[in-house]
Amino acid sequence: MVWHGHYYKYLELARTQLLRKCRLDAPDLMGMHYGLLVIESGCRYVSPLRYADRVRVTAWLRDVTHRIYIAYEITNLTRQARAARSHTVLVTTDRDGQMLHRTPEAVLKRLLPDGTRAQTEATDP
Repeated sequence: MVWHGHYYKYLELARTQLLRKCRLDAPDLMGMHYGLLVIESGCRYVSPLRYADRVRVTAWLRDVTHRIYIAYEITNLTRQARAARSHTVLVTTDRDGQMLHRTPEAVLKRLLPDGTRAQTEATDP
């Protein structure tokens, strides 16, 4: 069985890919004088992953106004079953690391440039 802590590693990979797709990777944020900080995470395990199972993690934005809520679904491609549903909540910080009460307009424009919901998938080869 895959240790439950590894699921958060999979979430991190999908979240990074989603934010890169939105042009909000770490260097992008630093250039804008912002940062992102995870303030909450959760995972509901549905069925276990096993060694050598192929996995797909789908990540999408659920809310971005006051904080950035990213939802995930982890699918076991080998067994064709949902393995987990998860979420992480991030807040934007200023250049001094102070949390902001709202997501800045410049960040919002990159998260939702045309007002649509961003989504990405990451698959373990």
